[in-house]
Amino acid sequence: MHQVTRQAKVGRRYADKLVRVWRLSGEETWVLVHVEIQAQPEAAFSERMFVYYYRLFDRYRLPLASLAVLADTQVDWRPCEYWRRLWGCRAGLEFPVVKLLDYRGWEDALAASDNPFAFAVAAHLAAQATQGDPSGRLASKLALTRRLYRHGLSRRDVVNLYAFVDWLLVLPEALETAYLEDIQQLEEEIKMRYVTSAERIGIRKGIELGREKGRQEGLQESRREMLEHLLVVRFGPLPEVFRARLVEAESAQLSAWFERALTADSLEAVFAAA
Repeated sequence: MHQVTRQAKVGRRYADKLVRVWRLSGEETWVLVHVEIQAQPEAAFSERMFVYYYRLFDRYRLPLASLAVLADTQVDWRPCEYWRRLWGCRAGLEFPVVKLLDYRGWEDALAASDNPFAFAVAAHLAAQATQGDPSGRLASKLALTRRLYRHGLSRRDVVNLYAFVDWLLVLPEALETAYLEDIQQLEEEIKMRYVTSAERIGIRKGIELGREKGRQEGLQESRREMLEHLLVVRFGPLPEVFRARLVEAESAQLSAWFERALTADSLEAVFAAA
């Protein structure tokens, strides 16, 4: 998405996957498949899908599909379209959606499948089901890892899925020690070590760095929301042009606008060039 936005990072506009594939018929035409994974309800999600779609089409002019995976906990939140209408003009996007909550009750079948994506969904559902239940999370994490080791997958797939499970199902330090001891015993039983100690250390460091990045992005979003609320209170509903500038702004710019918003007499004064 770096090539279809004005900046490498534009507000919260991060594409999860943009994949170029070839048709099975051997045609040279490329098909672009954009997959957006959304972990919590968001009012502007459908609009964001629309923005991604038209920017990708504008740049590549190729057959394009935008797909959404909803990983949130709200059963009834199922955005699947976005439309703009004015004076008989109508433009929009309908996009397929997969709701991971729909797979509740299928956890055993998912974890037993040899499809890595089915296993990932099982791990995601286990993380949701054991929120605030460390003992239950330990049991789920052990069960998933044992099934993973017995799947007969390639070592690369095992390492990748192991890292995914470890990232999703975080345990308190004492229970994490119990988990590692159980896995080491399992590896001795099957006489094969899939994940080395060095890899476990690397995976753990990667997870910690990822969480820190997530915290920073969350702080950025909080600043943006606070500033938008202040502007609405002082000047009324924000015109789209100013809302777009908020979405695109980096942290330093948001801070500068916040200071101006406290005393400025108009939106134009807040967003005026320094």
